[in-house]
Amino acid sequence: MSMKRSIFGPLVAAAFLLAACSNGDNTLMNLQQDGEGPDEFAILPTNPLETPKDLAYLPEPTLGGTNRVDKTPRRDAVAVLGGRATLMDSDRIQAGEQALLSAAGRFGIDRDIRSKVATEDAAFRANARVRLLERIFNVNVYLSTYAEMSLDAQQELLRLRKMGIRTPTAPPPPPPKIRRAPVEEHENLDNS
Repeated sequence: MSMKRSIFGPLVAAAFLLAACSNGDNTLMNLQQDGEGPDEFAILPTNPLETPKDLAYLPEPTLGGTNRVDKTPRRDAVAVLGGRATLMDSDRIQAGEQALLSAAGRFGIDRDIRSKVATEDAAFRANARVRLLERIFNVNVYLSTYAEMSLDAQQELLRLRKMGIRTPTAPPPPPPKIRRAPVEEHENLDNS
């Protein structure tokens, strides 16, 4: 009995010491919000207030409508990238999008795909092996949980190149390593 106690105490102390020596806070990988405060990424500063030229012709306020001083980051991004932000209000399929949608849906479209993927992912995460200490110390296990499903980009690139498939947007292969002479050899060459 004393042998078990003598081993258990140092193991618990070692676990606490290792937990205290963590190298940082991976809160960005935790998909849950800790605390009851606002989401700091959802708060946007407003544009400066503008005084209209004629106060007699102000538009009627619309309940739930947009405010002229509110920022619109998605619209701004579309406009900066050369798109037409006015098309974001329309639910109609544009002429240029029809070919893309036809190609994407050529094998059929599952209208309930989001809920199916969410259900399958919840079942996968429930069956994932999470250790007790990981749960106790709230350790991020996202990368280790999905490690089997991750794709090594460099290995896949090599596989495709070996098959003869062109990869024009991929970076070029690394240059061969050049063997450099040690410093002593350079010194001997200078003395001769």
